Amino acid sequence: MHTPEDLQHAAAPAAGRAEDAALVARALGGEARAFEAIMRRHNRLLFRAARGVVHDDAEAQDVVQETYLRAFTRLRDFRGEAALGTWLARICVRAAQDVLRRRTRSVAVDATQAPDQEPQPEHAMPYFAPSDDSPDQALARAQLRALLESAVQGLPPPYRSVFILRAVQEMSVQEAAFCLDISEELVRTRYLRSRAMLRDALGARIEACAESAFPFAGARCDQVVHQVLAELRRRGLLA
Repeated sequence: MHTPEDLQHAAAPAAGRAEDAALVARALGGEARAFEAIMRRHNRLLFRAARGVVHDDAEAQDVVQETYLRAFTRLRDFRGEAALGTWLARICVRAAQDVLRRRTRSVAVDATQAPDQEPQPEHAMPYFAPSDDSPDQALARAQLRALLESAVQGLPPPYRSVFILRAVQEMSVQEAAFCLDISEELVRTRYLRSRAMLRDALGARIEACAESAFPFAGARCDQVVHQVLAELRRRGLLA
C-alpha cells in the first residue's frame, strides 16, 4: 500500500510542480478559469485511467466528473511533490473502483506469477512500429487502433488498468503503481501479461497506435468541464 510519503517517488519536474501549484492556488481562490485549465489539461489522462477500470465510455465520463468534484474539495491536500496529473489519476482510479463496488462487482485479483513462468523484459516487444506516412499506412493505423481498443477492452480489469496507464498513457512503473495503489513489481507483472494476451490476438504491431487510443476531446471533454463547473458553482465553491 502506498502512503502520502510515496508521492516523493513520483516527483514532477520543478517547472511542472510550479505550474501545478499556481493553478491549484488560483483554483483555491475561486478562479473558475484555473480549474477549467486543470480539467482540460488532464481530461484525457483521467478518462483513460477510468476506462481501465469501468466497462464503457459513458461510465468513464461519469467517473471523470466525480473525480474532479472530489479533487476540488481536496485541493488543499495537494502538496506538489508529485505531478498534479498523477495525484488526480489516483483519485480517479479510486472513484472508478467505487463504481464497481456499488454495482457489487468485484475486480479479479491477479495471482502471483507461477514459479515456472519467467517474465520477459518489458522491452521484448517494441512500443511502436516504424512510422510510415503513406495514406495506406494511415488507414492501417486507424484500423489497428480500433482493433487495439477492442482487444484492450477484452482484458480483465487488473490487466486493462495497467496496460492503459503504462502503454496508452505512457506512465512510468512508479506512477502506475501509485495510481493503482499496488506494488511496482505487480505493475510489471500485470503489464507483461497484458501484452502477452494482446500479442497473441493482434501480433507485434499491437502497440503501434497505442498513444492515440481512447481519446477524450470534443463534446465529451466540454461536457465534463461545463458540468463540473456548474456543480461547483451550485455548491457555492466557485463564483
